[in-house]
Amino acid sequence: MNLRAEGARPAAKVITVSDGVAGGTREDKSGRALVELLESHGFEVVDRRVIPDGAGEVAAALEVASVGFAGLVVTTGGTGFGPRDETPEGTKMVLEKEAPGLAEAMRLVNPLGRLSRAVAGSRGETLICNVPGSEKGAVESLEAVIDVLAHAIDLLGGGRPH
Repeated sequence: MNLRAEGARPAAKVITVSDGVAGGTREDKSGRALVELLESHGFEVVDRRVIPDGAGEVAAALEVASVGFAGLVVTTGGTGFGPRDETPEGTKMVLEKEAPGLAEAMRLVNPLGRLSRAVAGSRGETLICNVPGSEKGAVESLEAVIDVLAHAIDLLGGGRPH
């Protein structure tokens, strides 16, 4: 069942994972930059939210974001080695299929990408991608794969474009 109307712009949601942003002590620069990037590539951003760090918080937010949703969910933040960086663990709790090629491509854009523990994959008709929390890292990572995301979303929805 394809939840996306034929010819419609692909839908996207952005979730910023950050104790600092959730607590009001940091500005959400990466979330804002991702919305701009997605919209410039034809995506319709239908939701943007901020949650604190932690695997449980990430898993819960991704479960809610993916229910009845055909599109892309990008998380920004929590992919490093900090004690509260648990976005990949929370994401793996909800993924049905992993997409390691997307995560690997995102890691290759910058030498610091080798430190990223980000994952990507699907849950139902939702494609989920983790990107770093820095504005530059988030944008570079998503730019590395944005050319194939609409196609992946179409395939998740049952499209057979080949």
